[in-house]
Amino acid sequence: MKIATTDDVDRIRDIVTAAYSKYVPRIGRRPAPMDADYDALVKGGKIFVLKREASVLGLIVLGRENDALTVGNLCVAPEAQGKGFGRVLMAHAETTARSMRLPAITLFTNEKMHENIALYSKLGFVETGRRTEQGFERVYFRKALDRVSDVARCV
Repeated sequence: MKIATTDDVDRIRDIVTAAYSKYVPRIGRRPAPMDADYDALVKGGKIFVLKREASVLGLIVLGRENDALTVGNLCVAPEAQGKGFGRVLMAHAETTARSMRLPAITLFTNEKMHENIALYSKLGFVETGRRTEQGFERVYFRKALDRVSDVARCV
């Protein structure tokens, strides 16, 4: 896992577009991650990439809000999905949160991305609410962290 550099931005955009395009018909518009400012996120040190050799396979956008590490986006290239890379990215988030001595991780997803809702629940996240923001119906989750990573045990 490495912090993304400006050299990674084009590949990050390509991965996000490829991974989220399938949701456009379901949601009725482009999902928010497709329009994020990845140049600014990279410059701000918010994106970490998972690489195999020189190729970016996935990314995670991390931030902090109150007492939690926030996952702003977790995305794996479609050709790399189903191989456990999402879990590796989430394990990195847990490690980061623990290193910052934060007791939890929070995230949200669109309510029409039911695959994500099932995955986050499986990873130990608990739904904390639903609300509409910027025209998106969002489902919010929080995972309290203990000393042993549930994600790391699954990897």
